[in-house]
Amino acid sequence: MSWYRNTVWFVKGLREYTRSGYESASKHFNPADVEVNVAGKSFLVSGANSGIGKATATEIARRGGTVHLVCRNKERAEVAKGEIVTETGNQNIFLHILDISNPREIWKFAEKFKSEHKLNVLINNAGCMVNNRELTEDGLEKNFATNTLGTYILTTALLPLLEKEADARVITVSSGGMLVQKLNVSDLQSESGTFDGAMVYAQNKRQQVVLTEQWAKAHQNIHFSVMHPGWADTPAVRSAMPNFYQKMKDSLRTEAQGADTVVWLAISSEATKLPSGLFFQDRQPVPTHLPLASTHSPPEDEAKLMEVLEELSQRFKSTSPG
Repeated sequence: MSWYRNTVWFVKGLREYTRSGYESASKHFNPADVEVNVAGKSFLVSGANSGIGKATATEIARRGGTVHLVCRNKERAEVAKGEIVTETGNQNIFLHILDISNPREIWKFAEKFKSEHKLNVLINNAGCMVNNRELTEDGLEKNFATNTLGTYILTTALLPLLEKEADARVITVSSGGMLVQKLNVSDLQSESGTFDGAMVYAQNKRQQVVLTEQWAKAHQNIHFSVMHPGWADTPAVRSAMPNFYQKMKDSLRTEAQGADTVVWLAISSEATKLPSGLFFQDRQPVPTHLPLASTHSPPEDEAKLMEVLEELSQRFKSTSPG
């Protein structure tokens, strides 16, 4: 019966990921949680030129925050910046062009950023789902390079800046897809077997949950969280999952609904009353494993993930020019 209970739970969970799931959950939200002025605070949002990243940046800008948009495409990023400034009236919006799949460039960016800015909140939103196995110029599998190693390097490189602030936070945008994945440290770059982009993406999102839990243990004066935005109608979903989009488009959340919990985690005082390292959906901590699922990993595997990422991270740091 365990498979049946698991399936019932999962199907119920899928309904919660839709727009109607958000509308139901939002009836219990306290609007005052996000009715705050964050003028004087500095926020960095990766993948901020569209989708959940742009919606998050817009809401923070609307509340007076200084927002650093980290984007890969300069042309689209400049358009997004202009739209955010026009919509919010906030001029403190800064643009940084960076490809999160390029570890050397992340190190260079972080060193420059640390010398010029302060940082209160880091929002790791940039991600990709490449459906065929592609390698970056560094020989890294593209999904892993962006979703896992890129997130790891950007966060660890900026930790010294975050450590200086009294209410520092790191939020990582993950996915409920990780619930079907057990951490696999034996094949981090998907070199074995048939390549399935959706499953690789889900594995990367499991890795992000583990990263968040490990960071929370190691850096106790920073509040770490990871979240699932539900299924939102974003350019990334349309391009990476066209069949899914066609089937679900009438039920998908808006970008703002997908971003709601990111904003709540970034600015609400209620969020930091909860323990660091948790996984959130619709402003509530939720389990990181399905009931009776075999997705729990031993501590040594989680330690191995951190070890491999640190080793890779340092390798690219040591070869970064300048």
